[in-house]
Amino acid sequence: MQAAVPATHTEIRLARRPTGPLGPEHFRQVRVPVPDPGPGGVLVRNRMMAVTSVMRTLMEESSPLPIPEFRVGETMMAPTVGEVITPGDSGLRPGQLVLHHAGWREWAVPEPDDVQPLNTASLPDPAAHLSQSFASWVAVVRGAEVRPGDTVFVSGAAGGVGVMAGQFARLHGAGRVIGSVGSQAKADFVVRELGYDAAVLRNAGEGTFEERLRAAAPDGIDAVVDNVGGEQLGAAVRVARHGARISVFGTLAEQGGGSALTEIDTGLLIGKGIVLRGTLVFDHTDVIPDFEAALGKGLEDGSLAFPHNRFTGVEEAPRALRELLAGKLSGSVLVEL
Repeated sequence: MQAAVPATHTEIRLARRPTGPLGPEHFRQVRVPVPDPGPGGVLVRNRMMAVTSVMRTLMEESSPLPIPEFRVGETMMAPTVGEVITPGDSGLRPGQLVLHHAGWREWAVPEPDDVQPLNTASLPDPAAHLSQSFASWVAVVRGAEVRPGDTVFVSGAAGGVGVMAGQFARLHGAGRVIGSVGSQAKADFVVRELGYDAAVLRNAGEGTFEERLRAAAPDGIDAVVDNVGGEQLGAAVRVARHGARISVFGTLAEQGGGSALTEIDTGLLIGKGIVLRGTLVFDHTDVIPDFEAALGKGLEDGSLAFPHNRFTGVEEAPRALRELLAGKLSGSVLVEL
């Protein structure tokens, strides 16, 4: 049965740009008319949206990412699964689930080229389409080129990318998988629940981070999925073995209020033959079918886990983002609308 279209709905807008930790003052909840799709447009009832740490970067006035930053006074954006209510000229069916980016609102009229039907054949769980699993897959398969027997280091191992990257590395034959985390509880989680062999605490323990990483990988590292930058990336370069591949994928150090900047000895890159590669998901959409098939099979047979947190109601999205950036959450963060 088709959902009734209300007169108004709730949206979350960027109230002002942050200069430090996020607070309620950076968001504004508004009640506005449900958008009119107009002739041929698609009206979607949003069902679930993803909250990711990159949203903190997009709240800045300028961003180095190839994604438009959020504008003050306007509704924010997020990857979202929605149900088609009015298909217009799209060729979609009423009730069909689609993926788009007009989140942070309960109803949406996405741009036509932003609407993609969900592939529920190989990946039936709608929530899995909002995970950062594809980013993890790209970082492992294309960025770090993980190979059988590799020792792999994943920084930010308990985050949305990290919880899947370690599992995908193992799926591609990694011999040893090491992650960095921010607390002992997260260390226990990634080792016990996700199959990491060891976890290195970011700001705890004896010696420098590099010394702790060397202790966890005494023979060096062959492949790196770097979600953090800063000190951890620098340490990974110094601990890397000859021919190592390093996928620079995220800047969590910066999004957490620190700095992602680091000094890298280019002599080490040359002398060790290290490949240091900035990795963008948008450059690797050709591997989506392989990814969806592998994730769908792994979730079905239980060989892969999909750790995630769920919040209920669009009004909870700001809190979800704040808790994510504060390091309180592990895995993907989803908001049910």
